[in-house]
Amino acid sequence: MAPLIALVGGFAVLRLLGLFAVDGLDAWQPALRGGLALMFATTGVPHFIPSWRREFAAMVPPAFPRPALLVTLTGVLELAGAGGLVVPPLAPFAAGGLALLMLAMFPANVSAARRGLTLAGKPVTPLPARTALQALFVAAAVAAAV
Repeated sequence: MAPLIALVGGFAVLRLLGLFAVDGLDAWQPALRGGLALMFATTGVPHFIPSWRREFAAMVPPAFPRPALLVTLTGVLELAGAGGLVVPPLAPFAAGGLALLMLAMFPANVSAARRGLTLAGKPVTPLPARTALQALFVAAAVAAAV
């Protein structure tokens, strides 16, 4: 739920700032990019916190080798993408790359839901809700890219 809150809350706050004070945010797309950047910072940082790393590694489908390396790689890509979203010339490329990354990481979410895994001691989001959220996140990234 934290990624959704970061995306929607970040977008809303940045859009309001754009309406009332910050010219660079006075459009929906820069605010959306900022909300996505906040979301990916929120999801990227835990890739490097030991307890979360173990849980993320457990989510990687067993068919994939070196789950810890994949967790590191996806964390780096999420944080790099978040940074790229706030640099206007890079933002469309970062958003497109993040949309592809989310599609590539979705099998880990499916695997985690099917195996009944937990994150921070709570069950992972059930697959139907996770699929809807993933579709929303990918759509937001695509909208931020164009």
